[in-house]
Amino acid sequence: MSKQEYTITVYTENQIGLLNRIAIIFSRRKINIESMNTSPSEIEGIHRFTIVINETEDVVKKLCRQIEKQVEVLKAYFNQNDEIVWQELALYKVSTDQIVEKVKVERLLRKYGARAVVIRKDYTVFETTGHREETDGLLEALEPYGVIEFVRSARVAIINASSGFHEKLKEFEHIEPGEDLVENEFLNKQNEVFTM
Repeated sequence: MSKQEYTITVYTENQIGLLNRIAIIFSRRKINIESMNTSPSEIEGIHRFTIVINETEDVVKKLCRQIEKQVEVLKAYFNQNDEIVWQELALYKVSTDQIVEKVKVERLLRKYGARAVVIRKDYTVFETTGHREETDGLLEALEPYGVIEFVRSARVAIINASSGFHEKLKEFEHIEPGEDLVENEFLNKQNEVFTM
């Protein structure tokens, strides 16, 4: 199987140290995280991790199972790019003198859907959102005008087929415990000792 880009979405309780434990799952397997975003979800008290990696499907399935073993993790999903709606935000700092002198820059900004968020005498900061190819495209187009600084956010994504995690959470709440409960042998023996 060949590697491809996957987006892993993880719904969790908001607990200190969880981010570190999830990152360790990837580092132990020597898997590079391309991008990671954490944010609140549509459910109060539940957070959402969006993690982008390049791996095979088998490895991604195993990763999701491993992530779900964390106590605070409610569910982990993985999707290919055509199964999600996703965006990244990018900021570009360029010399204001260069922008004012070049009429072409205004056309470039319109072409890439960019807008000015800060205009100062010494520099101007532009913002755009899109897929990585689009934000990289504007970076390449602005390079001849002297890009002073560039930064791109982590991916944010929504799963096409999802009806919202709150529906899935309701399903989990309605599932009755299994009839085949396994008794803890140690506790049973302790109880026998105390009842003697």
